[in-house]
Amino acid sequence: MRSFNRIDQLLKSVPSDVVLKLSTIDVGRGSEASFRDQLPGLLGELSERSRVASITASSAIEGVVVPDPRRSAGIINGRIHRLRSRNEQEIAGYRDCLDYLFQRDWRPLNVGLLLHLHRMLFAHTAIDGGHFKPHDNLVVDRNSDGTTSIRFRPVAATETEYHVAELVDQFNQTADRYHPILAIGLFILDLSIVHPFEDGNGRVGRAITNALLDHSGYTVGRYVSLEQLIADDPDPYYSALLASTHHWHEDQHDPWPWLRYFSTILATAYETFCQRAAAGRGSGTKQERVQAHVLRHAPDTFTMADLRRALPGISDQTIRLVLDRLRAEGRIKSDGSGRSAIWRQAEPNTRQ
Repeated sequence: MRSFNRIDQLLKSVPSDVVLKLSTIDVGRGSEASFRDQLPGLLGELSERSRVASITASSAIEGVVVPDPRRSAGIINGRIHRLRSRNEQEIAGYRDCLDYLFQRDWRPLNVGLLLHLHRMLFAHTAIDGGHFKPHDNLVVDRNSDGTTSIRFRPVAATETEYHVAELVDQFNQTADRYHPILAIGLFILDLSIVHPFEDGNGRVGRAITNALLDHSGYTVGRYVSLEQLIADDPDPYYSALLASTHHWHEDQHDPWPWLRYFSTILATAYETFCQRAAAGRGSGTKQERVQAHVLRHAPDTFTMADLRRALPGISDQTIRLVLDRLRAEGRIKSDGSGRSAIWRQAEPNTRQ
């Protein structure tokens, strides 16, 4: 809401580094259609991987973790219905949120949609979701000595419904006048600062981010998990949000730390998407592509999981065949066995 009160002033001059990121994003967006036409099988596999990664990562950012990856995958894929813990229940809830947004026509954006997402997020728990916070809340940091410090102060509970309704109206009325990435970024920033729910604000915000981007034609979140990119290095995420909260209540905040981070994450996602799609379209047999990646592009130390991410569409069996052959030839080495094995490059002068 506060950002949209002075959006013309805020977006009148876009920093040059953000302009470059937006250019990368738009170029990536332009390549999506051709990849969808040429590589439907590969994109289907990327989509399923991204779905699992997004559900797992967005939950983990909030400390919601299921330690057994096989059980977590079973919950996400709908094979496990008997949920044993609060964490498993919330994993299932975020799964339902993403599937609802990606599989149904949820438009237009409205207050009821945000409440519905919150209700789904906690539908498997004893919590009665789908309501705005009943009393004021604070966003705090927990220090190493056990004390807490206030990160920022959201709007009062009594003002929450008004602020959310105003924010949604302003976004719907003005978003098409600006670059979609900047408009969506401002919406998520203000929603995060309003902090409308007692719990689940981050997950609802990340879920609706995916939906708004997808609706605007930026569908990279279907193929590369934005939540995973955030979870891989969460400190910049929190730092950017914090930097843009200062003086928000006085309409004097600076949104660019957050918009700079937001555009960087999306540019990274598009670069990753294009790399994976290009690898899937690459010339040569699958074994030749695995060998070329291992010898020319893989880091000095890598795992099977690293190769899976870099070589979508290639089976584990094919990857293992190539690894075993290269090891027999003395071109790579391994420590351990099976999925936990650590693979290492041979001496640099033997790489090609």
